[in-house]
Amino acid sequence: MAKNTSLYFRIVEGRNLPAKDVSGTSDPYCIVKVDNEVVARTATVWKNLNPFWGEEYTLHLPMGFHSLSFLVMDEDTIGHDDVIGKITLSKEAIGAQAKGLDSWMNLTRVDPDEDVQGEIHLSLELLKDTMKSSLRCQVIEARDLAPRDISGTSDPFGRIIFNNHSAETSIIKKTRFPHWGETLELELDAEELNEEGTVMVEVWDWDMVGKNDFLGKVEIPFASLHKTPVLEGWFRLLPLGNNEADASGKLGALRLKVRLVEDRILPSTYYQPLIELLVESVISPTEVEDSSALTMLEEVTTVESRQDVAMTLVKIYLGQGLVVPFLDYLNTREVNHTADPNTLFRSNSLASKAMEQFMKAVGMLYLHEVLKPIINRIFDERKYIELDPCKIDLNRSRRISFKSGVSEAEVRDYSVEMLQTYLTSIIESIVSSVDQCPSVMRVAFKQLHKRVEEQFTEPENEDVKYLAISGFFFLRFFAPAILTPKLFQLRDQHADTRTSRTLLLLAKALQSVGNLGLQLGHGKEQWMSPLHPIILRSVASVKDFLDKLIDVDHNIVSSVPQRAVFMPSVTVKEGYLHKHKAEGPQLLSRFAFKKRYFWLTSETLSYAKTSDWQVRSSIPIQRVCAVERLDENAFQQQNVMQVITQDNDGKLNTMYIQCKNVNELNQWLSAIRKVSIYNERMLPSFHPGVHRSGKWTCCLQADRAGCSRTHSAVTLGDWSDPLDPDVETQMIYKQLLQGRDKLRKKYLEMEDAEPTSSNKEERISPDIHPDGAECIAPPTRPGQSVAARLLVVIEDLEQAHATFQLREIEDATRVILNP
Repeated sequence: MAKNTSLYFRIVEGRNLPAKDVSGTSDPYCIVKVDNEVVARTATVWKNLNPFWGEEYTLHLPMGFHSLSFLVMDEDTIGHDDVIGKITLSKEAIGAQAKGLDSWMNLTRVDPDEDVQGEIHLSLELLKDTMKSSLRCQVIEARDLAPRDISGTSDPFGRIIFNNHSAETSIIKKTRFPHWGETLELELDAEELNEEGTVMVEVWDWDMVGKNDFLGKVEIPFASLHKTPVLEGWFRLLPLGNNEADASGKLGALRLKVRLVEDRILPSTYYQPLIELLVESVISPTEVEDSSALTMLEEVTTVESRQDVAMTLVKIYLGQGLVVPFLDYLNTREVNHTADPNTLFRSNSLASKAMEQFMKAVGMLYLHEVLKPIINRIFDERKYIELDPCKIDLNRSRRISFKSGVSEAEVRDYSVEMLQTYLTSIIESIVSSVDQCPSVMRVAFKQLHKRVEEQFTEPENEDVKYLAISGFFFLRFFAPAILTPKLFQLRDQHADTRTSRTLLLLAKALQSVGNLGLQLGHGKEQWMSPLHPIILRSVASVKDFLDKLIDVDHNIVSSVPQRAVFMPSVTVKEGYLHKHKAEGPQLLSRFAFKKRYFWLTSETLSYAKTSDWQVRSSIPIQRVCAVERLDENAFQQQNVMQVITQDNDGKLNTMYIQCKNVNELNQWLSAIRKVSIYNERMLPSFHPGVHRSGKWTCCLQADRAGCSRTHSAVTLGDWSDPLDPDVETQMIYKQLLQGRDKLRKKYLEMEDAEPTSSNKEERISPDIHPDGAECIAPPTRPGQSVAARLLVVIEDLEQAHATFQLREIEDATRVILNP
């Protein structure tokens, strides 16, 4: 049974941070580590002791993790950044909160003895003899140790301690992946064999000057060596355990939201009955008002989980090739239940959330193509724009005339001019994008247009069919992306205060465009009135755009099940990176990387000198067998990754690529891993160093076999996640399991209260096998209600989970008893 682990975290804000700069303030940012590997870095908030970040991330960690750490740093232009404080959460602490953590947490001091990582490979054996007894420990190797030296490596050695006995390995210099292959032996007295002590293996970084640095320890109960002839395996290194929490809050605090989702995923066949019920909901010829598995799921879905459920359903139906019928089913129910067209899709119903998540899943690349050039321009120009008389700050505005001062009216006129320019560009880009819009989005909107037109036939409701589409297209897709570009991956960082205000005003204006200008003049923000003329002038072009958008053949959308939310030829990610120049004479590190423009699709990773260069070099994605980080000491460069490929002859080739920062590195790692996740020849291990002078810089060994485990399934969660029907159906099962009692009470008790003679007989009479044995009736027998069938499916899945869990316990027990 596979394991699926997802970690959601949001870094909200900080408060009362200490001042680290001479100006009496700090420039804080956060670094996020999972098991001491950097997975994210927030933006820097300049000159602020109470910063707001509001940045959120999702990580898929199929191999699990041990700890999640948040380091608050003070950025310095000159010299090294200062460490302000740290918060570390264990996996157990996060998992203990079913709804996740959401609270202020005090920062603690960073203790190097607690900042450990990695594993060590040991073999321990207790040797008993009539003449003497001894404890033999083979210290074989270690991997992914913490770097303690300025070179980004360490000089590790191992030490075994029991009672007053100790022994040490040799020192292996400049490596985080040492291979010792040494045997240490401690002679024991006869009375020591009966002691209940602990065998401790420590790893240290040797320093020529000053004291040695602690790298981690392993503690093994001495009693366990009596039970097991040879105890061998990889052991996780633990911290020294002498840290104390800074409860006084002198270092400030962070407000964090963290949630852990762990699931055991059953084999696909177990989920098929639930998939069939969900599919039946949207393709069954029964009336749309009848109860179905979908409507029952909506009944038991909480407001907090509705968005996650909506996205999961969108992915399930995308995978089945039925996303348009699914949306049509929900939208038809919503339209039929709405009496006042002014309230259509205004609530956070499952239909509204499903449409919203659907647009993000299939339309994100389209949104990037339409908005990214304009958003980049707004960020680059960074104009001071303000229309609200109460917020105009003359000191913050740049001089916009040759006069000595700038008046309020001049700032307002200039702001109107700039907003009109930006808004015109945005509208023109959207209304000219009909052919760029994904076909499946256009067909979904065509169906929505049809349902609304059928329901609201009165002449006064002529615009409702447009408003239904524009409400999603403009108000729930384009306007939010303009307001917060980072959340839609349009920018790597959040906007500063000035740019953020410009984006807010543009988002407000675009919302009015999406409302076809019908609500202009009715709100409190009358200072937006200078933009009303351009908004009203755009209504005709928006309606024409919507008419063209839905002028599409319904059969253009494939009903074939798919694995990804985008087509194979679509560019998933692109941008300038630095590629290592592997051929020719060895160059200094900073000259060995050449700037190249990269494109990634689900079929190829291509690059060229510039984005418009005609000749491209390409690597087929099916040849990728690992995508991993590179140690800094390999080229003395940060944020370098390696793409390892295998040609037809089985030869491995490596391309080294440098990114501009850790966030870009993680995004590219994640993107390439996602498109290669179904490759069959993925490597189980790799070298995080480079091969130089006949050996690898990471482990100092000559062999090709990797010294560290690969992370091929560790990815950032976003709209481009590959479709995984088993994981998605497991999530729906968990929702239904939580609401099982509610469904049973509403549907089955209601049926029991007023049974018909036929179905009453079905319930009290069991099926009979030909041999006379009684059995449970199959869940699909005629006359059984959808609710009863759904409850049977839930119970079957619950039983399957219990059975597999019991098998795992039995297997684990067998390993312990028979090592």
